[in-house]
Amino acid sequence: MPENEQPARLPYHPHDKGYKQLLSNKRVFLELIKTFVREEWAGEIEEKDLVLVNKSYMLKDFTEKEADIIYRLKTKNVIFYILLELQSTVDYLMPFRLLQYMVEIWREIYHNTPEKERERKTWRLPAIIQAVLYNGANNWTAAVHFKEMLAGYRQFEKNILDFKYILFDVNRYREEELYRAANLIASVFVLDQKMDPAEITKRLRKLAGALSKMSGDEFRQLAVWLKNVIMPKIPGHLQPELGRILDENNPWEVEIMITNLEITLEEMQQRAKMEGKAEGIKEGKAEGIKEGEMKKAMETAKAALKKGFSVEDIMEITGLSRETVLKIKNQLN
Repeated sequence: MPENEQPARLPYHPHDKGYKQLLSNKRVFLELIKTFVREEWAGEIEEKDLVLVNKSYMLKDFTEKEADIIYRLKTKNVIFYILLELQSTVDYLMPFRLLQYMVEIWREIYHNTPEKERERKTWRLPAIIQAVLYNGANNWTAAVHFKEMLAGYRQFEKNILDFKYILFDVNRYREEELYRAANLIASVFVLDQKMDPAEITKRLRKLAGALSKMSGDEFRQLAVWLKNVIMPKIPGHLQPELGRILDENNPWEVEIMITNLEITLEEMQQRAKMEGKAEGIKEGKAEGIKEGEMKKAMETAKAALKKGFSVEDIMEITGLSRETVLKIKNQLN
């Protein structure tokens, strides 16, 4: 392999890629630290102190792995690093991987420091704080302390290397805690937790107040995230419509966005029910609508509402459920 050529790495899990894009924004990364790290140093960090290290630390022994996000910080005249790994599955070698990343960072700093300076008694390597952001459904069962990877560590505990990394376990945070935080990263965690697709719009409703206060840039980042979270869960023919809904909304139009999402997801559920029914069997007016007629029924309902037809009449004409007709009515209003 040529000297400057890196080995091919496996593609990111979509969620990993979404988190990397999101947390490469200094403001969002700072939200993560200040919201979920209960340490004094976390409260002292300011956005101006953060410097994103734009370098990949590929490990020779893990050719498909690389350190995901690294920030350099300075607080109270002390320079230190935060190394954040993104995981969708449990990696039992995580403590060993983190150690190797740390050594690579220190090795680079050592070689880039003039010899006379690094030989001084007062010269120090920077502290490196390791963290793992995990959004898998199963419990994180890998060791959190490095020493736990060493055979017989209890016998030599006072004389061996050890460190403990911070674990951001998305599915283990309580909903109430995330709603109270009311910021972008907490909102992302709420929507990324394992749930039924129908639960997504309910959680969006609870987040509506926080979403409406976001800046345009924050809301656009959330919209990109929603595409990564929701789109893989719905049929391909509905994905372009969902993308359009997310692209055309702003923070002050949160209610419209949520209503549109509710209608789109309900349409998805109704179509799924129709596809699963035995041919010729009908289980109610809404379910009896053929797939090709759904869009026509929605348009008919909109036109009838504009002309002043009652909800009951529109239900009779289109076969749509009362809930769907009311949502279309609210959207028009």
